[in-house]
Amino acid sequence: MSKVIYSRRTFIRQNTLAGAGMAVMPLVSMKTASKKNEDTVLRISVFDMDATPPVGSYLTYDQMIGSYDLGLRAKGMVLLGAGSPVVLCAIDWIGIANESQDVFKQTLAEAAHTTPDRVAVHTLHQHDAPICDFSAEKVLREAGVEPKSFDSTFARQFLERLGKTVAESLTRQRDVTRIGLGKAPVYQVASNRRIVRNGKVGTMRATACKDASLRAEPEGLIDPDVTLISFWNDQSPVAVLTFYATHPQSYYLTKIANPDFPGIARFYRQLAVPDALHIHFNGAGGNIGAGKYNDGSHENRLILARRLADGMERAWQNSVVAPVFSSQVSWETLPVLLPVAENLEERVESQMKTADMHFLTNNMSKLIWMRRRQAGKAIDIACLKIGKAGVLFMPGELFVEYQLAAKALRPEMALSMAAYGDYGPFYIGTKEAYSQGGYEIGASPVSPDAEDVLMDTIRKLLR
Repeated sequence: MSKVIYSRRTFIRQNTLAGAGMAVMPLVSMKTASKKNEDTVLRISVFDMDATPPVGSYLTYDQMIGSYDLGLRAKGMVLLGAGSPVVLCAIDWIGIANESQDVFKQTLAEAAHTTPDRVAVHTLHQHDAPICDFSAEKVLREAGVEPKSFDSTFARQFLERLGKTVAESLTRQRDVTRIGLGKAPVYQVASNRRIVRNGKVGTMRATACKDASLRAEPEGLIDPDVTLISFWNDQSPVAVLTFYATHPQSYYLTKIANPDFPGIARFYRQLAVPDALHIHFNGAGGNIGAGKYNDGSHENRLILARRLADGMERAWQNSVVAPVFSSQVSWETLPVLLPVAENLEERVESQMKTADMHFLTNNMSKLIWMRRRQAGKAIDIACLKIGKAGVLFMPGELFVEYQLAAKALRPEMALSMAAYGDYGPFYIGTKEAYSQGGYEIGASPVSPDAEDVLMDTIRKLLR
């Protein structure tokens, strides 16, 4: 058998070395006692609401017939006291793209009395859940095509309620005096989906893989760690943020809205630490799934959830908690214009009026993103820094190499990454991956030069 290669280690090494020429700025030091009084008090408010559509609505790929025991949630926090408020929101949907990102950010910004550039809206990418793209709905209706999964009736009602929920959360602000930082490996959940032989991807080991020979292959390149940031009011935890990179499917196409195994793991941790809201973000999991450890058996949902929850628990237990001050907090955004793949518009428009729902779901947001890109509409990438912690908020379904390269640039920082922000660009691979082919690359609307654009932006934000 030909040698099986998963790792894109060259990508990580090259981008780490490229960043080594930069002057690495030291983290902001703790203020002396005499200057602490100059700091404003950090505060947060948290919000949590149901994000499950009603029966009869369209999920991403099917019309919904019911809901799981655990519904879909929208969870987040507002950070106050370090400039204008910052809003972080994670939703149990497959993706929020293009104009919908604009409207969500504007709505939450107004609710929190801040600006849209200080709002991050991300999804966890569960597949038995809604997709949201107001601009795709408009284009389909204008073409005389029923929008189905892009019908915005529920999404707009939900967003109105979400804005009110965020605004109401501000009446329950809590002081933040300390933050906790932790991480731990997660065992037997994530594996690389791409199996490369002789420089090409021949077979994808998907999120559920029934082929025993593919499950027997090595894990491949992953980020094994779940990272954790906790916010404390003296001895009381107020919020816990976790980050882990993988596609979140155990099995799907059930027509039943459900948060899959990351949502169950999050629920376990919410029960374990009931006084702090647990908010989970999906990392750069575009080429990562549970396929090595998941043959699609329905019992595996619980098994995978327990394994992820176990990693979250260990990250919580080994956290180091330290004082935090407003002067240690910063929020920065940079716009990116990702390069467009060839023939994208022609491929989608030629099939738009005749294609089935699966094709439209997987391609309309790419088409809209391309048109917005050509009109000069950029996507913001954001970086939140709090003391020794940093979080990058990224678009699309990033390959895990970006997450690993970012962490290698600042090894002294407790760095996390949230992907699945603006869903318009879909899969974003590395330059090397585009020469290897495979499902993700065939579905990607960006060109290989996306790597240079993204890594340059990451370096600037982490400087």
